Amino acid sequence: MECRLHCGACCIAPSISSSFPLHPNGKAAGERCKNLSDDNLCKLFGLPERPAVCHDFKAVEWACGKTSAEAMAILTEMETLTG
Repeated sequence: MECRLHCGACCIAPSISSSFPLHPNGKAAGERCKNLSDDNLCKLFGLPERPAVCHDFKAVEWACGKTSAEAMAILTEMETLTG
């Protein structure tokens, strides 16, 4: 599955515990990443400063669903269950 452009769910729903640009203390679950552009594209994509957890996440239907709203719901539930 290709990443759904302009979705941004994987940049909002999960928490990130590591320090990365604009988030020196990581980010909380549900907090919009400050490196997410207005059109929901990652400004760090392809850069070494991008957190490993983001680099390692791959778009798959079971996690991304069929729509951006579904992706947000699925990833939020996963964060709740594993947080």
